[in-house]
Amino acid sequence: MIVLGVNAFHGDASSALVIDGEVVSAVEEERLRRIKHWAGFPSRSIEWCLSSNKLQLSDIDLIAVNQDNRANVLPRLTYLIKKRPDPRLILEKLRTRRARVSIESELELSFPGSHFVGAIRYVEHHRAHLASAYYPSGFERAWAVSVDGFGDFASTAWGLGDGSGLETTDRVLFPHSLGVFYQAFTQWLGFPNYGDEYKVMGLSPYGKPLFVEQLKDVVLLNDDGHFRLDLEYFTHHREDVMFEWEGGAPVIGALFSAALCERFGPARLPDEPLTQYHKDIASSVQSMYELAFFHLLNHLHTTSPEPNLALAGGCAMNSVANGKITLQTPFENIYVQAAAGDAGGAVGAALAVSSDASLKDFGHMRHAYLGPSYTLTQIEETLGKNDASLQGIKIEKVSDEELLCSEVAKKIAEGKVIGWFQGSVEWGPRALGHRSILGDPRRADMKEILNAKIKRRESFRPFAPSVMREHIDAWFEQDAEVPFMTHVFQIREDKRSLIPAVTHVDGSGRLQSVTAAENGRYYSLIKAFFETSEVPMLLNTSFNENEPIVCSPAEALDCFLRTNMDVLVLEDYVLERL
Repeated sequence: MIVLGVNAFHGDASSALVIDGEVVSAVEEERLRRIKHWAGFPSRSIEWCLSSNKLQLSDIDLIAVNQDNRANVLPRLTYLIKKRPDPRLILEKLRTRRARVSIESELELSFPGSHFVGAIRYVEHHRAHLASAYYPSGFERAWAVSVDGFGDFASTAWGLGDGSGLETTDRVLFPHSLGVFYQAFTQWLGFPNYGDEYKVMGLSPYGKPLFVEQLKDVVLLNDDGHFRLDLEYFTHHREDVMFEWEGGAPVIGALFSAALCERFGPARLPDEPLTQYHKDIASSVQSMYELAFFHLLNHLHTTSPEPNLALAGGCAMNSVANGKITLQTPFENIYVQAAAGDAGGAVGAALAVSSDASLKDFGHMRHAYLGPSYTLTQIEETLGKNDASLQGIKIEKVSDEELLCSEVAKKIAEGKVIGWFQGSVEWGPRALGHRSILGDPRRADMKEILNAKIKRRESFRPFAPSVMREHIDAWFEQDAEVPFMTHVFQIREDKRSLIPAVTHVDGSGRLQSVTAAENGRYYSLIKAFFETSEVPMLLNTSFNENEPIVCSPAEALDCFLRTNMDVLVLEDYVLERL
């Protein structure tokens, strides 16, 4: 059975192709349109998923969409009757929904002359998230938990997978949401863009959680594991908060109220300095999120003490909290889907309808290399078209992988910054060694070098280590597989001074575990660096400059040429500034 999953009309629009329960292709629309978090109908990613597998729309049995307007109808009606929100808010939401073109119409517009003869299945937003985490986890029995902003009138959902399927047990419904709590304070701290929550997470170690007691009045914890917001501090439940999801970068209006500013002070403007107070608030927000998150997880474990946990939803990208789960709860094994946020709903919706069709063997998704790849011929064509721009750049083809990795490892050890391009584009928001910028983790100045030469981003944001799997225990205080860079662990105290470029201010690092079986050439490169340095890791950051991660050789070359990157590796081709 061939199922096309789509995340449409949400931020991080995406498509995924699942054949007989196996995820064979997946890519975010932003990678192809070059607009971060692109929202709308993912026509280009659908086209790529089909063409890369030599399929037509007519070959697809089912299209699975990760939203269902019919979900949670009774709670919606109950809320409307009890709360009686401003009729203008209801009318505006209905107008927006009516104006949205249907999936069928979008297919006709995007693929003229093609005919889709299968069926369309609408999957509740959080059911798609839960499916995206549980089915690829490799766990037979596990709790699956989705923590998000909102989707289909819910913010959080959970269920128990038992090997025969996955049923949603309970939900936290609108207007209560940990995602909205975190996002509102992200905006208040002066980070207004969609997806900026990771900046608060990166800022939090620079402060102290001095305001947790005050935040306990904002997020209230129930005895049953649920949580609720004091809605006085938020606007999403009573105002027409601006949401723009059509054909571009998502835009969201202010989620915090005047009451929040009265309690915590005026909101910081994006160009204003970050004070210690702001850093302490960031630390407190992170701590409050963790309190509520672990409160829920601990309650679930008491109701059914399974050792395994599968996580998804936008909040599952909170790698600081993820790294503490086994320390703060009884759960022993954690799986976080590579695209845990809304993009992952495309995979989840497709897996959910595959499960409905009695497919049960979904395997274990151990890598995220599911996007477009490019041949040496295509790379050579790109270099030929840009011949005039490559004056003063040495170009060498190194077909022997061992020699290539050895030479590049030596350049990294010399302090050079490497653009590393190989294989298929990563699925999800993290660069995992196929579209990465690499550096020497031993250099205390590497963070400043990267920010000056390429990234041009906030100085407090950390860079991540990609670590040979077999060496994690020797370098970190916890030992686990983290293939998608979704956990922050404490680096062992005696190792921190050896790798200052990837050690955050609190002694932690957001790591990626790397194996020969799953990561191939990237593992060989790290191993070559280890053999020359005795350090089994590389500094890894995404291959981009304030844009989506590069996808094609042309985009990689353009980023190399307009920044001060020292070396670009395009598969077997090594380009180096003279």
